[in-house]
Amino acid sequence: MILSGNEIKIQQEAGMIFIEDFDDARLGPNSYNLRLGNKLLTYTNMILDAKRSNDVEELTIPPDGIVLAPGHLYLGETMEYTKTDGFVPLVEGRSSSGRLGINIHATAGFGDVGFCGRWTLELSCVQPVKIYAGMEICQIYYNTICGKVTKKYTGKYQGSDGVRASKMWQDFEGKK
Repeated sequence: MILSGNEIKIQQEAGMIFIEDFDDARLGPNSYNLRLGNKLLTYTNMILDAKRSNDVEELTIPPDGIVLAPGHLYLGETMEYTKTDGFVPLVEGRSSSGRLGINIHATAGFGDVGFCGRWTLELSCVQPVKIYAGMEICQIYYNTICGKVTKKYTGKYQGSDGVRASKMWQDFEGKK
């Protein structure tokens, strides 16, 4: 089941959900709006290789915004640092972002129990669109868990504090 906005606030106050800089104004009926940070990464190679660390360029979103171009992948991050040990967090785009043709993630909207960090967003768009640091770009919601949690997330993106490019290449290390 999905937590209501009121329950998100209760769990935040109880310490079961942590959202850095929690603000009631960003709390919705069953989600919490997360804001876009001011850094983006773009890959510099036209062909990405899953078996290697791909080169990236860092962009800073200026106060007057930056235009995203179709056909490019931009990695951004949320301003908010989140953590939860007792719920499954998921991030989705807000309908207002979607109505501008902004895709928030390619596939990585699902968080594991125990994940803590800033969320990396895989931004793309269907036509040129100007975005701004601090805009409420996506929303996080929380699902309850059925059964005892015996393993919490401790993977390669744990504790992210900055935009993170793919580390899939680490999955190949030591494999033949």
